[in-house]
Amino acid sequence: MNVWKDLESWKQRRQALGGRAVGFVPTMGALHAGHAALVERCRRENEAAVVSIFVNPTQFNDPKDLERYPRTLEEDLALLERLGADDVLTPAVETLYPQGYRFRVTTQGVEDVMEGKHRPGFFDGVLTVVLKLLQLVQPQRAYFGEKDYQQLRIVTEMVKEFFLPVDIVPCPTLREPSGLAQSSRNRLLSPEGRKKAAVLYEVLTSARDAQEARARLEGAGFAVDYVEEHWGRRFAAATLENVRLIDNVPLRDDHAALS
Repeated sequence: MNVWKDLESWKQRRQALGGRAVGFVPTMGALHAGHAALVERCRRENEAAVVSIFVNPTQFNDPKDLERYPRTLEEDLALLERLGADDVLTPAVETLYPQGYRFRVTTQGVEDVMEGKHRPGFFDGVLTVVLKLLQLVQPQRAYFGEKDYQQLRIVTEMVKEFFLPVDIVPCPTLREPSGLAQSSRNRLLSPEGRKKAAVLYEVLTSARDAQEARARLEGAGFAVDYVEEHWGRRFAAATLENVRLIDNVPLRDDHAALS
């Protein structure tokens, strides 16, 4: 497995890959079983599997959240080698943002709902770094988890809007036996908090409507940012033990989704 911090060296490597089918999994590290599933699928469906590990500062609107985000690079690289990744990009911030945040992708129409409303500037940061990484890797396929469903939709729309020659492949959310969605942030929870966090999934799947789900989550001790229904799914973001968790589930047939 090759690990690339210097982008000029990576560009030479990418040129050497030529016309081979390249798959790409962008991550912020602190890898878990959900990431592993993405990499394994990427490995199966492509001749070369490329992964990036980059904690992107431009998508954090809270400096403390950025500082707390778990970083486990050596552990991550060992896992990726076991999974059969061919190449891993680990660029420094100043390498991916040589002029700071002067140039960026901005979007309209998402700032009023869910993550766009509660995390100002979040999607600008996500789209900017994803565009940079897609330009560098030039994959035929890029793999994104459905846990971040709003992000997945917006990245897919950006790729179409800019005519990028890459297929965005959605991958189902991987869950712990309790139902808790796999997330890098889960490791910030105490063992007790991790058990309690599973209530998020249970409520999303069983509540009659968004209002009931919110009330039940607040009653269980979560600080709720939102519970909303869009695109045939129910979404929630809630904080437990100062750890912000997000999840979403398909609505049952007897639930009407909001547009």
